[in-house]
Amino acid sequence: MAVKLHRCPLGFIKIDAHPCHLVEKALREQGIEFEVVNGSLRGSKRGEIEELSGQSKYPVIEFEDGSAYRAESKEMAATIRAGKLFEQDS
Repeated sequence: MAVKLHRCPLGFIKIDAHPCHLVEKALREQGIEFEVVNGSLRGSKRGEIEELSGQSKYPVIEFEDGSAYRAESKEMAATIRAGKLFEQDS
């Protein structure tokens, strides 16, 4: 099952302190197929993210059925590494 990772456009930042990289790295480590959807840096231009998840922060994981998972990045990465990402699909 492929998912979409909605993240900021700063994909060149490869440090674990960066929330989007932390979640992307966890997805890669677990071998989860995903598509990167780069969004806007400007909060006022994140209407799609707000509609999807109810807020405007990155990262957001969108499941095939259109539902979304958003939490603090450390929590998201821990959920992914624990093999429980698809339990969040609701």
